[in-house]
Order: sequence, then structure tokens, then C-alpha cells
Amino acid sequence: MVPGFRISSKLEEMDMAVIHGYLSQSYWAKDIPLATLQRALQNSLCFGVFTDSGEQVGFARMITDRATFAYLADVFILDAYRGKGLSKWLMQTLTEHPDLQGLRRSVLATRDAHGLYRQFGYTALNKPETFMECWQPDVYQAR
Repeated sequence: MVPGFRISSKLEEMDMAVIHGYLSQSYWAKDIPLATLQRALQNSLCFGVFTDSGEQVGFARMITDRATFAYLADVFILDAYRGKGLSKWLMQTLTEHPDLQGLRRSVLATRDAHGLYRQFGYTALNKPETFMECWQPDVYQAR
């Protein structure tokens, strides 16, 4: 827990303007259309970080079947709120969520936050030769 903040997994509380504003400028979801993001969130387990006054300052989502597998995506804390322990609290909250217990595998992709995720059990792929991907990095620009 971080004084002055709360975390919610209620989709109706998420501020789409804040989430889209951040993600559409991020290296991993640049130019994502709002409609695509809305659909993605509706089909995910979402976590928002809010100030006590209700301003959304962070976000993460798990794409999951809630039984065997999850993919952690779209994690961010707004720049003005970094350094307060919010990302660690967000990660702790989502890893302890009842719907995410007993999963066989949880994965993520990151370019710059390996240290954070290692604290929560994430490592490099154990058997990278078994993973494949269909990568379309410019899919949002093609629309």
C-alpha cells in the first residue's frame, strides 16, 4: 500500500483518456486506435492506480484465461508519480489477485523494466526455442 493512492480492478473506473494518452505514445503500442484499446481492455483483467482524489496515474492489464496462462501488458506509471513505489505495489497487487493464482505460465515483454519484473519471479524464457510469434509492429499504422 502507498498512502494517498489506491488500486482498482474495476474496468468502469479506468480513465480511457489517460490510458490511451499514455499507451498511444508508448514504444509498445504507439498509435493504437482508441477502439482497439477499448476492446483489449474489455477482454482483460485491468488494474488502475489512482490518487485518493480519483486521478488515474498508472495501469496494467493481464490477458488471461484465469486458469493456466497470463500475459502481462501495458504497464505504466505516469512520469510525475514515479519513484513512489507505485509500480512495485501494482505488481504485488496483480500477482496476488485471486484470479491469477495457480497459473502455469505468465509472460511479458519489456525493453527496459527487467529489474522490476525479476522481483516478481519473471526471468528470461526458460526454453526460448519453444516460443514463436507472429510480429506485426506496424499494425496500428496500417489502419
